[in-house]
Amino acid sequence: MQTDPPDRILRIKTVLARTGLSRSTLYRKMQNGTFPKNLRISERCAGWRESAINAWLHNPGF
Repeated sequence: MQTDPPDRILRIKTVLARTGLSRSTLYRKMQNGTFPKNLRISERCAGWRESAINAWLHNPGF
């Protein structure tokens, strides 16, 4: 039986490096609904699901 690998949480620097977006463009796209929302990890820490970023890279939409 094969199980899927766990969905990693990516931090902002990794997301910016993978997407090629600037920080301001990333947050603007999140606000417009054209980029996956981030997850709150702790009070001062957020991240994105790796699967959501990969899906966006395959079909960025805008």
